[in-house]
Amino acid sequence: MGTHMKTTVEISDALLNEARRVAARRSVTLRTLIEEGLRHVVKAGATKKFRLRDESFAGDGLDPSFEHAEWAQVRDAAYKGRGA
Repeated sequence: MGTHMKTTVEISDALLNEARRVAARRSVTLRTLIEEGLRHVVKAGATKKFRLRDESFAGDGLDPSFEHAEWAQVRDAAYKGRGA
């Protein structure tokens, strides 16, 4: 058996009460139920990789007039004509 660490976790009363009911129905301890849930989340997080959506669009890239522009100039041009 591995080592164990005691910790305190704050959860809502409603969630704790429901967890106790689930544990009782399954005839397991609350600790067992919590450990099972944590294992499930940790395993899912370890296998699920983040993938950034491709949000690119067709175009000719940066307008040559902005090649050496400061960010403020680019921002002002992007918002030109929009009310403040």
